[in-house]
Amino acid sequence: MAELDDFLSDERLVARRPPPPRRTGPGRWIAALLLVAAAVATGLWVARQQQSGGPAPTPVEPLPEALEAPAPEAERHPIAAVPADALPAPAEPLPALDASDARVLAALAALLGLDDPTELLVSEHVVPRIVATVDALPERRLARRILPFRPLDGRFLVEQQDGRTVVAAANSERYARHVALFTAVDVDAAVAAYVHHYPLFQQAYRELGYPEAHFNDRLVAVIDHLLAAPDPAPAQPLVAQKGGWAYADPALEQASVGHRLLFRLSPAQRDAVKARLRVFRAAIAGQDAP
Repeated sequence: MAELDDFLSDERLVARRPPPPRRTGPGRWIAALLLVAAAVATGLWVARQQQSGGPAPTPVEPLPEALEAPAPEAERHPIAAVPADALPAPAEPLPALDASDARVLAALAALLGLDDPTELLVSEHVVPRIVATVDALPERRLARRILPFRPLDGRFLVEQQDGRTVVAAANSERYARHVALFTAVDVDAAVAAYVHHYPLFQQAYRELGYPEAHFNDRLVAVIDHLLAAPDPAPAQPLVAQKGGWAYADPALEQASVGHRLLFRLSPAQRDAVKARLRVFRAAIAGQDAP
């Protein structure tokens, strides 16, 4: 727990979230290609047999359900359902995803009140980084290379209490600026910017490996996951491990990346972040969080 890197993997340990079985995966594409090849071969064989007067093959049984192409996922939270007054005024067409960094950085700078967004944000592949990070928050590890934010200043702080090593109270100051920026964002403006740029987020999500899924559904699900994070009791004991610290409580140590990020905040910071997430979720999902 010495740094964020404690639950970030390097290039060799990318814990990318595998698509659920119901989504189209490489195995199903391979099966589909084999079935198409078999059908073509069977058709050619039938044509030749008919030309030569030979017998036609026995009809093939219908494919098992497990090999049938999956139907596209129903959209649970369509972005078109966002209230009309949240939509932005007509603007110039969106750029292509691979040429969108400048436009998206400018929008984020306006939302966060930053003169130079690269002070906090990585300047390349902004939308794909955001999408990949959101998608990975419910997992236990994510790859450092996908993060849209630059590393935090300072080091992780611990202190001694009653003979135990715990997270220092002053450690939450490392996150104070990020929390202040996030909780100060105008939700209506953020929703408008999100809706306007949504085609870019959707394209990045499908290119991440979910060709039939919808990024807004995933975003709502991830927000629900973050809102479900428990509030650990103060002064949780830590144990030393190679390169840093780990929670002594296995339940906390095995929690997702998103939950452990929230654990690092002070109770007041965590409450403020969750409150803002609830408002944003209601705007993009059309309903309050469960």
